[in-house]
Amino acid sequence: MVLRQVILSGSGRSSDWCRPVNCREKCGACCIAPSINTPIPGMPDGKPAGVRCIHLDANNACELFGQAVRPQFCVDLMPEPAMCGDDRTQALHYLAVLEEITR
Repeated sequence: MVLRQVILSGSGRSSDWCRPVNCREKCGACCIAPSINTPIPGMPDGKPAGVRCIHLDANNACELFGQAVRPQFCVDLMPEPAMCGDDRTQALHYLAVLEEITR
């Protein structure tokens, strides 16, 4: 709850807090902001926080989506209003703060 207040400054409806949403086109925030601690094809040491995944295409869509080689972290990460915010900038900020407080 505190994270929600810090990130969204009280915006958003509580009923929407955990409702799954579709990915925002051309966003890719969840493939940039968080670290991934398991190997990714082409990134054997995983991906540091704030570094663009090499598998994001020109439209910021995951090239590994639906493939068995996609990291479990990515499979388990589900977009939701709190994480995605109103735009890509809010999503990047939310995920960066979440990364920081979960180190």
